[in-house]
Amino acid sequence: MTQVTDHGGGVRSIRVPIPDNPLGHTLVYVVDTDRGAVLIDTGWDDPTSWDTLAEGLTACGTSVAEVHGVVITHHHPDHHGLSGKVREASGAWLAMHAADASIVRRTRENRPERWFAYMTAKLTAAGAPEEHVAPLRGARSSTFPGFSPALPDREIVPGELLELPGRRLRAIWTPGHTPGHVCLHLEETHPAQLPGNGRLFSGDHLLPEITPHIGLYEDPDDATVTDPLGDYLDSLERVGRLAPAEVLPAHQHAFADAPSRVGELLTHHEDRLTGLLTLLSAPLTPWQLAERMEWNRPWDQIPYGSRNIAVSEAEAHVRRLVKLGRAEAVTGSDPVTYVAV
Repeated sequence: MTQVTDHGGGVRSIRVPIPDNPLGHTLVYVVDTDRGAVLIDTGWDDPTSWDTLAEGLTACGTSVAEVHGVVITHHHPDHHGLSGKVREASGAWLAMHAADASIVRRTRENRPERWFAYMTAKLTAAGAPEEHVAPLRGARSSTFPGFSPALPDREIVPGELLELPGRRLRAIWTPGHTPGHVCLHLEETHPAQLPGNGRLFSGDHLLPEITPHIGLYEDPDDATVTDPLGDYLDSLERVGRLAPAEVLPAHQHAFADAPSRVGELLTHHEDRLTGLLTLLSAPLTPWQLAERMEWNRPWDQIPYGSRNIAVSEAEAHVRRLVKLGRAEAVTGSDPVTYVAV
C-alpha cells in the first residue's frame, strides 16, 4: 500500500520502493507550488516504483501528468531513475547540478565496453585480485545490463533560488556522496513552528542513521586527483552551521537537530581515518585496506558490486590521509601501496 506522509506546509513524501535493496525505499518529496507539484527526486526505474509514485501523487491530490518540475539531488538511479518517465508524462523540467549532469552525459555517450575497460584498470591499480577483475575483461553490455538516465534540461546553480513559483527553495552544493550532490533549503517558517532555519531536503548527504557512501566518480579523460571525503566533510560543516529546524532526507525518516547528526558523522570519519592509519603501519593497496576495514558484514559476505563500492570508499579515505600529510604512496609500488607517515 502506497505510503504518503504529510509534512505540513505543502510538503508531502511518497515511499517509492527500491527493488531488491536493503534501503527499501526512496522518499520522493512533493512540494506544492503556484504552478503545480514539483518533485524532489523520483525513485528507481521499475514498474512497481512507477505505480507507487503515480498512486502517491493521486493521494496527494495531483497526478504525474500535472507535475511542473523535478529537482534531482544527485544522479543515482534510486533518485533519478524515473525522472525521464515523469518528464515524458508531464512535460516537466528536470534540474540537476552540472557535475552530476556531466556524469549522466558520460553514461549516455560512452559504450558500456569503455566503462568495463576503465573499471578493469581502476580495480587492477587498486590491487584487486585477478578473480575479481576477470569478469570485467572483455565484458559486454549483455553481461552487465546498463541504463540510460535522462539528461536534465536545467542546471542547479549553488546558492541560487530555484524557479518554484510561490516557494523559496535554495540550492546548497554538498559534494562527497557524488560530485554534484545538492541539498535544498526551504527558506520558509516551519509549519509546526519548530525552532531553526527552515527545512532541508538532504538527499543522501545527511541521513538520520546511515553513513553515506563517499564515492569516486572520475572522468577517464581527466587525471585530476579528487578528494571527495574532504569535500564531504567541508559540506557537512556548512549544513551544520545552517541549523535547519528539520531535515527531510531521501531515506529513513525526517529528523531534527541537524548539527548533532553532523557532529556524529564528523566524529565517525575522524575515527575511521585514525583506524586506517593503524592499518597502514605496513604498506597496503586500497583493496587490501578495504579487506581489513570494518563494514556492516564480513568481507567474504560482501557481494561483488558492493566490494567495488567498498574499495572506492577505502581509496577516498586514503586520499584524504595523503592530502592531510598523514599517509603517502610507496615509491615504485605496483599496484600502488600506501603507508602511514
